[in-house]
Amino acid sequence: MEQKHQILLDTARRLIRRGAYPHLAKLLGKIHPADIAHLFRYLDLKEQRILFTLIEDAETSAYVLSELDHAVGAQLLEQIDRETITEVLQEMPYDDAVDIIRNMPEELAEEILTIMQDEDSTEIEQLLQYDEYTAGGIMATEFFSLPEDMRVREAIAALQEAKDVEMVFYVYVTDDYGHLVGVLSLRQLLTVAPDKQLKDIMIRDVIRVTTDTDQEEVAHLVARYNILAIPVVDEHNKLMGIVTVDDVIDVLREEATDDIFKMAGTREEELLYGFQAFKIARLRLPWLITNLFGGVITGYLMWLFRATLEEIIALVSFVPVITGMGGNVGGQSATIVVRGFATGRIDSSTLRQVFFKELRVGVIMGAVCGLVVGIVALIWHGNPYLGLVVGLAMVTAMSVAASTGVLAPTFFKRIGIDPAIASSPFVQTANDITGILIYFGTATMFLSYLR
Repeated sequence: MEQKHQILLDTARRLIRRGAYPHLAKLLGKIHPADIAHLFRYLDLKEQRILFTLIEDAETSAYVLSELDHAVGAQLLEQIDRETITEVLQEMPYDDAVDIIRNMPEELAEEILTIMQDEDSTEIEQLLQYDEYTAGGIMATEFFSLPEDMRVREAIAALQEAKDVEMVFYVYVTDDYGHLVGVLSLRQLLTVAPDKQLKDIMIRDVIRVTTDTDQEEVAHLVARYNILAIPVVDEHNKLMGIVTVDDVIDVLREEATDDIFKMAGTREEELLYGFQAFKIARLRLPWLITNLFGGVITGYLMWLFRATLEEIIALVSFVPVITGMGGNVGGQSATIVVRGFATGRIDSSTLRQVFFKELRVGVIMGAVCGLVVGIVALIWHGNPYLGLVVGLAMVTAMSVAASTGVLAPTFFKRIGIDPAIASSPFVQTANDITGILIYFGTATMFLSYLR
Protein backbone atom coordinates (compact mmCIF):
# COMPACT_ATOMS: atom_id res chain seq x y z
CA MET A 1 0.00 0.00 0.00
CA GLU A 2 1.24 3.51 -0.77
CA GLN A 3 2.48 5.50 2.22
CA LYS A 4 -0.36 8.03 1.83
CA HIS A 5 -3.05 5.32 2.00
CA GLN A 6 -1.28 3.57 4.87
CA ILE A 7 -1.28 6.78 6.90
CA LEU A 8 -4.97 7.34 6.13
CA LEU A 9 -5.82 3.77 7.10
CA ASP A 10 -3.89 3.94 10.38
CA THR A 11 -5.50 7.28 11.21
CA ALA A 12 -9.02 6.05 10.41
CA ARG A 13 -8.59 2.90 12.51
CA ARG A 14 -7.20 4.89 15.44
CA LEU A 15 -10.12 7.34 15.35
CA ILE A 16 -12.63 4.46 15.12
CA ARG A 17 -11.07 2.75 18.15
CA ARG A 18 -11.25 5.98 20.15
CA GLY A 19 -14.81 6.70 19.02
CA ALA A 20 -13.64 10.10 17.77
CA TYR A 21 -16.32 10.21 15.07
CA PRO A 22 -16.47 14.03 14.65
CA HIS A 23 -12.73 14.06 13.86
CA LEU A 24 -13.17 11.09 11.51
CA ALA A 25 -16.03 12.85 9.70
CA LYS A 26 -13.85 15.94 9.29
CA LEU A 27 -11.04 13.77 7.89
CA LEU A 28 -13.38 12.12 5.37
CA GLY A 29 -14.54 15.53 4.22
CA LYS A 30 -10.98 16.46 3.23
CA ILE A 31 -9.98 13.40 1.17
CA HIS A 32 -11.03 12.31 -2.31
CA PRO A 33 -13.92 9.79 -2.50
CA ALA A 34 -11.67 7.36 -4.42
CA ASP A 35 -9.25 7.37 -1.47
CA ILE A 36 -12.15 6.71 0.90
CA ALA A 37 -13.18 3.74 -1.25
CA HIS A 38 -9.60 2.45 -1.14
CA LEU A 39 -9.72 2.42 2.68
CA PHE A 40 -12.78 0.16 2.64
CA ARG A 41 -10.73 -2.70 1.15
CA TYR A 42 -8.76 -2.99 4.38
CA LEU A 43 -11.58 -2.57 6.91
CA ASP A 44 -13.99 -5.14 8.31
CA LEU A 45 -17.76 -4.74 7.86
CA LYS A 46 -18.28 -2.98 11.21
CA GLU A 47 -15.54 -0.43 10.46
CA GLN A 48 -16.90 0.06 6.93
CA ARG A 49 -20.38 0.81 8.28
CA ILE A 50 -19.03 3.39 10.73
CA LEU A 51 -16.98 5.07 8.02
CA PHE A 52 -19.84 5.05 5.50
CA THR A 53 -22.38 6.60 7.89
CA LEU A 54 -19.94 9.46 8.62
CA ILE A 55 -19.73 10.56 4.98
CA GLU A 56 -21.59 13.87 4.94
CA ASP A 57 -23.40 13.92 1.58
CA ALA A 58 -25.16 11.31 -0.52
CA GLU A 59 -23.22 12.22 -3.67
CA THR A 60 -19.88 11.33 -2.06
CA SER A 61 -21.40 8.15 -0.60
CA ALA A 62 -22.62 7.18 -4.08
CA TYR A 63 -19.15 7.78 -5.55
CA VAL A 64 -17.53 5.61 -2.85
CA LEU A 65 -20.10 2.88 -3.38
CA SER A 66 -19.48 2.90 -7.15
CA GLU A 67 -15.78 2.26 -6.55
CA LEU A 68 -16.39 -0.79 -4.34
CA ASP A 69 -17.05 -4.34 -5.45
CA HIS A 70 -20.80 -4.56 -6.01
CA ALA A 71 -21.26 -7.48 -3.61
CA VAL A 72 -19.31 -5.63 -0.91
CA GLY A 73 -21.35 -2.48 -1.54
CA ALA A 74 -24.63 -4.38 -1.23
CA GLN A 75 -23.44 -6.05 1.97
CA LEU A 76 -22.53 -2.63 3.36
CA LEU A 77 -25.88 -1.03 2.49
CA GLU A 78 -27.75 -3.84 4.23
CA GLN A 79 -26.35 -2.51 7.53
CA ILE A 80 -27.90 0.98 7.26
CA ASP A 81 -31.42 2.40 7.23
CA ARG A 82 -33.66 2.15 4.15
CA GLU A 83 -33.99 5.92 3.59
CA THR A 84 -30.22 6.36 3.44
CA ILE A 85 -29.91 3.43 1.04
CA THR A 86 -32.51 4.97 -1.25
CA GLU A 87 -30.93 8.42 -1.11
CA VAL A 88 -27.49 7.05 -2.02
CA LEU A 89 -28.75 4.82 -4.85
CA GLN A 90 -30.63 7.76 -6.39
CA GLU A 91 -27.32 9.64 -6.65
CA MET A 92 -25.66 6.77 -8.53
CA PRO A 93 -25.77 6.12 -12.28
CA TYR A 94 -28.55 3.64 -12.99
CA ASP A 95 -26.20 0.88 -14.18
CA ASP A 96 -24.17 1.04 -10.94
CA ALA A 97 -27.33 1.14 -8.82
CA VAL A 98 -28.64 -1.94 -10.64
CA ASP A 99 -25.42 -3.85 -9.90
CA ILE A 100 -25.76 -3.03 -6.20
CA ILE A 101 -29.46 -3.99 -6.06
CA ARG A 102 -28.76 -7.30 -7.85
CA ASN A 103 -26.50 -8.29 -4.96
CA MET A 104 -29.06 -7.44 -2.26
CA PRO A 105 -31.51 -9.95 -0.75
CA GLU A 106 -34.66 -10.04 -2.88
CA GLU A 107 -36.98 -8.67 -0.18
CA LEU A 108 -34.69 -5.72 0.55
CA ALA A 109 -34.30 -4.96 -3.17
CA GLU A 110 -38.07 -4.88 -3.67
CA GLU A 111 -38.48 -2.63 -0.62
CA ILE A 112 -35.86 -0.19 -1.91
CA LEU A 113 -37.47 -0.03 -5.37
CA THR A 114 -40.81 0.73 -3.73
CA ILE A 115 -39.35 3.62 -1.72
CA MET A 116 -37.45 5.15 -4.65
CA GLN A 117 -39.00 7.82 -6.85
CA ASP A 118 -41.06 6.56 -9.77
CA GLU A 119 -38.64 7.66 -12.50
CA ASP A 120 -35.60 6.13 -10.83
CA SER A 121 -37.30 2.86 -9.91
CA THR A 122 -38.72 2.48 -13.44
CA GLU A 123 -35.30 2.91 -15.06
CA ILE A 124 -33.70 0.48 -12.62
CA GLU A 125 -36.44 -2.12 -13.04
CA GLN A 126 -35.99 -1.95 -16.81
CA LEU A 127 -32.25 -2.55 -16.48
CA LEU A 128 -32.86 -5.42 -14.05
CA GLN A 129 -34.66 -7.26 -16.85
CA TYR A 130 -31.37 -7.75 -18.71
CA ASP A 131 -28.89 -10.47 -17.86
CA GLU A 132 -26.22 -9.20 -15.48
CA TYR A 133 -23.34 -10.14 -17.79
CA THR A 134 -24.68 -8.67 -21.03
CA ALA A 135 -24.42 -5.26 -22.66
CA GLY A 136 -27.94 -4.50 -21.43
CA GLY A 137 -26.89 -5.31 -17.87
CA ILE A 138 -23.92 -2.93 -17.83
CA MET A 139 -25.12 -0.12 -20.12
CA ALA A 140 -25.87 3.43 -18.98
CA THR A 141 -29.25 4.74 -20.06
CA GLU A 142 -28.36 8.41 -19.49
CA PHE A 143 -26.83 8.91 -22.93
CA PHE A 144 -26.76 11.84 -25.39
CA SER A 145 -28.40 11.49 -28.81
CA LEU A 146 -29.78 13.89 -31.38
CA PRO A 147 -32.15 13.61 -34.36
CA GLU A 148 -30.59 13.27 -37.81
CA ASP A 149 -32.29 16.37 -39.26
CA MET A 150 -30.88 18.69 -36.56
CA ARG A 151 -28.36 21.30 -37.70
CA VAL A 152 -24.85 21.53 -36.28
CA ARG A 153 -25.42 24.86 -34.46
CA GLU A 154 -28.49 23.39 -32.74
CA ALA A 155 -26.55 20.25 -31.84
CA ILE A 156 -23.78 22.28 -30.20
CA ALA A 157 -26.34 24.29 -28.22
CA ALA A 158 -28.05 21.08 -27.10
CA LEU A 159 -24.70 19.63 -26.09
CA GLN A 160 -23.90 22.68 -23.96
CA GLU A 161 -27.20 22.31 -22.12
CA ALA A 162 -26.90 18.54 -21.59
CA LYS A 163 -27.31 17.48 -17.98
CA ASP A 164 -27.68 14.19 -16.15
CA VAL A 165 -26.15 12.15 -18.99
CA GLU A 166 -23.24 9.72 -19.04
CA MET A 167 -19.92 11.17 -20.20
CA VAL A 168 -20.36 12.55 -23.72
CA PHE A 169 -17.63 11.02 -25.87
CA TYR A 170 -19.67 10.82 -29.06
CA VAL A 171 -22.93 12.21 -30.38
CA TYR A 172 -25.25 9.41 -31.45
CA VAL A 173 -27.69 10.25 -34.22
CA THR A 174 -31.18 8.71 -34.39
CA ASP A 175 -34.12 8.82 -36.77
CA ASP A 176 -37.71 9.76 -35.91
CA TYR A 177 -38.27 6.33 -34.32
CA GLY A 178 -35.20 6.36 -32.09
CA HIS A 179 -33.23 3.99 -34.33
CA LEU A 180 -29.45 4.44 -34.35
CA VAL A 181 -28.43 5.72 -37.80
CA GLY A 182 -25.05 7.37 -37.22
CA VAL A 183 -22.41 8.74 -34.91
CA LEU A 184 -20.28 11.88 -34.67
CA SER A 185 -17.20 12.71 -32.66
CA LEU A 186 -17.16 16.01 -30.84
CA ARG A 187 -14.27 17.11 -33.06
CA GLN A 188 -16.34 16.52 -36.19
CA LEU A 189 -19.22 18.49 -34.72
CA LEU A 190 -17.03 21.51 -33.97
CA THR A 191 -15.17 21.65 -37.29
CA VAL A 192 -18.00 21.70 -39.85
CA ALA A 193 -20.29 24.45 -41.12
CA PRO A 194 -23.01 25.30 -38.56
CA ASP A 195 -25.83 25.03 -41.12
CA LYS A 196 -25.15 21.42 -42.07
CA GLN A 197 -27.53 18.73 -40.91
CA LEU A 198 -26.17 15.86 -38.81
CA LYS A 199 -27.26 13.26 -41.37
CA ASP A 200 -24.93 14.87 -43.94
CA ILE A 201 -21.78 14.62 -41.80
CA MET A 202 -22.37 11.60 -39.56
CA ILE A 203 -20.60 8.24 -39.89
CA ARG A 204 -23.23 5.71 -40.84
CA ASP A 205 -21.23 2.53 -40.20
CA VAL A 206 -21.56 2.51 -36.40
CA ILE A 207 -19.85 -0.12 -34.25
CA ARG A 208 -22.67 -1.30 -31.98
CA VAL A 209 -23.81 -4.19 -29.81
CA THR A 210 -27.23 -5.54 -28.90
CA THR A 211 -28.61 -5.71 -25.38
CA ASP A 212 -27.94 -9.47 -25.18
CA THR A 213 -24.28 -9.28 -26.29
CA ASP A 214 -21.97 -10.86 -23.70
CA GLN A 215 -20.04 -8.26 -21.71
CA GLU A 216 -16.71 -9.85 -22.67
CA GLU A 217 -17.52 -9.38 -26.35
CA VAL A 218 -18.40 -5.74 -25.62
CA ALA A 219 -15.02 -5.27 -23.94
CA HIS A 220 -13.21 -6.91 -26.86
CA LEU A 221 -14.89 -4.59 -29.37
CA VAL A 222 -14.02 -1.48 -27.36
CA ALA A 223 -10.39 -2.64 -27.07
CA ARG A 224 -10.16 -3.70 -30.74
CA TYR A 225 -11.44 -0.44 -32.19
CA ASN A 226 -9.96 1.87 -29.52
CA ILE A 227 -13.26 3.63 -28.86
CA LEU A 228 -14.34 5.35 -25.65
CA ALA A 229 -17.96 4.18 -25.71
CA ILE A 230 -20.12 1.77 -27.68
CA PRO A 231 -23.87 2.13 -28.30
CA VAL A 232 -26.32 -0.61 -27.28
CA VAL A 233 -29.39 -1.27 -29.42
CA ASP A 234 -32.33 -3.67 -29.20
CA GLU A 235 -33.36 -6.19 -31.84
CA HIS A 236 -35.02 -3.39 -33.85
CA ASN A 237 -31.88 -1.19 -33.78
CA LYS A 238 -33.45 1.25 -31.31
CA LEU A 239 -30.80 3.00 -29.22
CA MET A 240 -31.16 1.77 -25.63
CA GLY A 241 -27.96 2.93 -23.93
CA ILE A 242 -24.18 3.09 -24.09
CA VAL A 243 -21.30 1.22 -22.48
CA THR A 244 -18.40 3.54 -21.64
CA VAL A 245 -14.73 2.71 -21.33
CA ASP A 246 -14.81 2.89 -17.50
CA ASP A 247 -17.43 0.12 -17.48
CA VAL A 248 -15.28 -1.88 -19.91
CA ILE A 249 -12.29 -1.60 -17.59
CA ASP A 250 -14.46 -2.94 -14.77
CA VAL A 251 -15.56 -5.84 -16.99
CA LEU A 252 -11.99 -6.74 -17.96
CA ARG A 253 -10.89 -6.57 -14.33
CA GLU A 254 -13.83 -8.68 -13.16
CA GLU A 255 -13.35 -11.30 -15.87
CA ALA A 256 -9.59 -11.54 -15.27
CA THR A 257 -10.11 -11.79 -11.50
CA ASP A 258 -12.83 -14.38 -11.97
CA ASP A 259 -10.60 -16.49 -14.23
CA ILE A 260 -7.72 -16.32 -11.75
CA PHE A 261 -9.96 -17.40 -8.86
CA LYS A 262 -11.42 -20.23 -10.92
CA MET A 263 -7.99 -21.49 -11.97
CA ALA A 264 -7.01 -21.45 -8.30
CA GLY A 265 -10.03 -23.65 -7.55
CA THR A 266 -12.10 -21.07 -5.70
CA ARG A 267 -14.47 -18.15 -6.38
CA GLU A 268 -14.44 -14.38 -5.88
CA GLU A 269 -17.09 -14.94 -3.23
CA GLU A 270 -14.17 -15.81 -0.95
CA LEU A 271 -13.39 -12.08 -0.63
CA LEU A 272 -16.73 -11.54 1.10
CA TYR A 273 -15.91 -14.13 3.78
CA GLY A 274 -12.98 -12.15 5.16
CA PHE A 275 -11.23 -14.41 7.68
CA GLN A 276 -14.01 -17.05 8.00
CA ALA A 277 -11.85 -20.13 7.52
CA PHE A 278 -14.60 -22.76 7.30
CA LYS A 279 -16.55 -20.94 4.58
CA ILE A 280 -13.38 -20.30 2.57
CA ALA A 281 -12.33 -23.95 2.92
CA ARG A 282 -15.75 -25.03 1.62
CA LEU A 283 -15.15 -23.03 -1.56
CA ARG A 284 -11.67 -24.45 -2.15
CA LEU A 285 -12.28 -28.10 -1.29
CA PRO A 286 -14.16 -29.44 -4.37
CA TRP A 287 -11.28 -29.24 -6.83
CA LEU A 288 -8.76 -30.24 -4.17
CA ILE A 289 -10.77 -33.44 -3.72
CA THR A 290 -10.43 -34.00 -7.47
CA ASN A 291 -6.66 -33.69 -7.16
CA LEU A 292 -6.76 -35.99 -4.14
CA PHE A 293 -8.36 -38.77 -6.17
CA GLY A 294 -5.86 -38.10 -8.94
CA GLY A 295 -3.07 -38.62 -6.43
CA VAL A 296 -4.62 -41.90 -5.30
CA ILE A 297 -4.74 -43.10 -8.93
CA THR A 298 -1.10 -42.09 -9.37
CA GLY A 299 -0.18 -44.08 -6.26
CA TYR A 300 -2.09 -47.08 -7.58
CA LEU A 301 -0.18 -46.94 -10.89
CA MET A 302 3.11 -46.91 -8.98
CA TRP A 303 1.84 -49.96 -7.10
CA LEU A 304 1.22 -51.74 -10.42
CA PHE A 305 4.84 -51.10 -11.38
CA ARG A 306 6.11 -52.27 -8.01
CA ALA A 307 8.10 -55.12 -9.57
CA THR A 308 10.08 -52.64 -11.67
CA LEU A 309 10.51 -50.35 -8.67
CA GLU A 310 11.66 -53.20 -6.41
CA GLU A 311 14.33 -54.22 -8.91
CA ILE A 312 15.59 -50.68 -9.56
CA ILE A 313 14.94 -48.70 -6.38
CA ALA A 314 16.89 -45.75 -7.82
CA LEU A 315 13.87 -45.00 -10.04
CA VAL A 316 12.04 -43.53 -7.06
CA SER A 317 14.55 -40.65 -6.98
CA PHE A 318 13.05 -39.03 -10.07
CA VAL A 319 9.30 -39.59 -9.60
CA PRO A 320 8.77 -36.07 -8.14
CA VAL A 321 10.79 -34.55 -11.00
CA ILE A 322 8.80 -36.29 -13.75
CA THR A 323 5.35 -35.52 -12.29
CA GLY A 324 6.28 -32.01 -11.11
CA MET A 325 7.77 -30.85 -14.40
CA GLY A 326 4.87 -32.33 -16.38
CA GLY A 327 2.38 -30.52 -14.18
CA ASN A 328 4.25 -27.23 -14.52
CA VAL A 329 4.43 -27.39 -18.32
CA GLY A 330 0.79 -28.44 -18.62
CA GLY A 331 -0.25 -25.64 -16.28
CA GLN A 332 1.64 -23.06 -18.33
CA SER A 333 0.03 -24.19 -21.60
CA ALA A 334 -3.45 -24.37 -20.03
CA THR A 335 -3.10 -20.86 -18.58
CA ILE A 336 -2.06 -19.45 -21.96
CA VAL A 337 -4.96 -21.16 -23.76
CA VAL A 338 -7.60 -20.20 -21.16
CA ARG A 339 -6.43 -16.59 -21.27
CA GLY A 340 -6.38 -16.72 -25.07
CA PHE A 341 -10.01 -17.87 -25.09
CA ALA A 342 -10.96 -15.11 -22.64
CA THR A 343 -9.32 -12.32 -24.67
CA GLY A 344 -10.35 -13.66 -28.07
CA ARG A 345 -6.74 -14.18 -29.22
CA ILE A 346 -7.34 -17.92 -29.59
CA ASP A 347 -10.31 -19.35 -31.48
CA SER A 348 -11.09 -22.34 -33.68
CA SER A 349 -9.15 -20.87 -36.62
CA THR A 350 -5.88 -20.53 -34.65
CA LEU A 351 -6.23 -23.53 -32.34
CA ARG A 352 -4.26 -25.89 -34.60
CA GLN A 353 -1.33 -23.48 -34.75
CA VAL A 354 -1.44 -22.99 -30.98
CA PHE A 355 -1.42 -26.77 -30.42
CA PHE A 356 1.65 -27.40 -32.57
CA LYS A 357 3.39 -24.35 -31.13
CA GLU A 358 2.90 -25.59 -27.57
CA LEU A 359 3.93 -29.12 -28.63
CA ARG A 360 7.19 -27.79 -30.10
CA VAL A 361 7.82 -25.72 -26.99
CA GLY A 362 7.18 -28.83 -24.86
CA VAL A 363 9.63 -30.89 -26.89
CA ILE A 364 12.35 -28.24 -26.67
CA MET A 365 11.92 -27.72 -22.92
CA GLY A 366 11.67 -31.49 -22.41
CA ALA A 367 14.91 -32.05 -24.33
CA VAL A 368 16.80 -29.48 -22.26
CA CYS A 369 15.38 -30.66 -18.92
CA GLY A 370 15.73 -34.32 -19.95
CA LEU A 371 19.41 -33.82 -20.76
CA VAL A 372 20.03 -32.12 -17.43
CA VAL A 373 18.19 -34.71 -15.33
CA GLY A 374 19.77 -37.55 -17.36
CA ILE A 375 23.23 -36.26 -16.51
CA VAL A 376 22.21 -35.92 -12.86
CA ALA A 377 20.98 -39.53 -12.87
CA LEU A 378 24.25 -40.73 -14.41
CA ILE A 379 26.41 -38.87 -11.89
CA TRP A 380 24.19 -39.76 -8.92
CA HIS A 381 23.65 -43.47 -9.56
CA GLY A 382 26.49 -44.21 -12.01
CA ASN A 383 24.16 -45.93 -14.49
CA PRO A 384 24.06 -44.46 -18.04
CA TYR A 385 20.88 -46.40 -18.88
CA LEU A 386 19.10 -44.88 -15.88
CA GLY A 387 20.07 -41.45 -17.20
CA LEU A 388 18.71 -42.44 -20.64
CA VAL A 389 15.41 -43.67 -19.18
CA VAL A 390 14.92 -40.54 -17.07
CA GLY A 391 15.85 -38.28 -19.99
CA LEU A 392 13.51 -40.00 -22.46
CA ALA A 393 10.67 -40.05 -19.94
CA MET A 394 11.18 -36.34 -19.26
CA VAL A 395 11.05 -35.40 -22.95
CA THR A 396 7.94 -37.50 -23.55
CA ALA A 397 6.12 -36.46 -20.37
CA MET A 398 6.70 -32.74 -20.94
CA SER A 399 5.62 -32.96 -24.60
CA VAL A 400 2.44 -34.79 -23.62
CA ALA A 401 1.84 -32.29 -20.81
CA ALA A 402 2.11 -29.32 -23.19
CA SER A 403 -0.38 -31.01 -25.55
CA THR A 404 -2.77 -31.74 -22.68
CA GLY A 405 -2.55 -28.13 -21.61
CA VAL A 406 -4.03 -27.13 -24.98
CA LEU A 407 -6.49 -29.98 -25.48
CA ALA A 408 -8.09 -29.91 -22.00
CA PRO A 409 -9.31 -26.27 -22.07
CA THR A 410 -10.48 -26.76 -25.67
CA PHE A 411 -12.47 -29.86 -24.72
CA PHE A 412 -14.14 -28.18 -21.74
CA LYS A 413 -14.99 -25.08 -23.77
CA ARG A 414 -16.65 -27.19 -26.47
CA ILE A 415 -18.82 -29.13 -24.03
CA GLY A 416 -19.95 -25.94 -22.30
CA ILE A 417 -17.83 -26.11 -19.12
CA ASP A 418 -15.83 -23.02 -18.21
CA PRO A 419 -12.21 -24.00 -19.01
CA ALA A 420 -10.93 -21.65 -16.30
CA ILE A 421 -12.63 -23.81 -13.66
CA ALA A 422 -11.87 -27.30 -14.87
CA SER A 423 -8.57 -27.06 -16.78
CA SER A 424 -6.10 -26.56 -13.96
CA PRO A 425 -7.07 -29.52 -11.71
CA PHE A 426 -7.70 -31.79 -14.71
CA VAL A 427 -4.36 -30.96 -16.36
CA GLN A 428 -2.48 -31.42 -13.10
CA THR A 429 -4.10 -34.80 -12.40
CA ALA A 430 -3.84 -36.02 -16.00
CA ASN A 431 -0.17 -35.13 -16.23
CA ASP A 432 0.63 -36.89 -12.95
CA ILE A 433 -1.00 -40.05 -14.28
CA THR A 434 0.56 -39.91 -17.76
CA GLY A 435 3.94 -38.95 -16.30
CA ILE A 436 3.98 -42.04 -14.08
CA LEU A 437 2.87 -44.29 -16.95
CA ILE A 438 5.53 -42.89 -19.29
CA TYR A 439 8.30 -43.05 -16.68
CA PHE A 440 7.69 -46.56 -15.42
CA GLY A 441 6.70 -47.81 -18.87
CA THR A 442 10.06 -46.62 -20.24
CA ALA A 443 11.89 -48.10 -17.26
CA THR A 444 10.18 -51.47 -17.78
CA MET A 445 11.26 -51.49 -21.45
CA PHE A 446 14.90 -50.92 -20.42
CA LEU A 447 14.69 -53.10 -17.31
CA SER A 448 17.27 -55.63 -18.51
CA TYR A 449 19.82 -52.80 -19.00
CA LEU A 450 19.10 -51.14 -15.67
CA ARG A 451 19.86 -54.19 -13.53
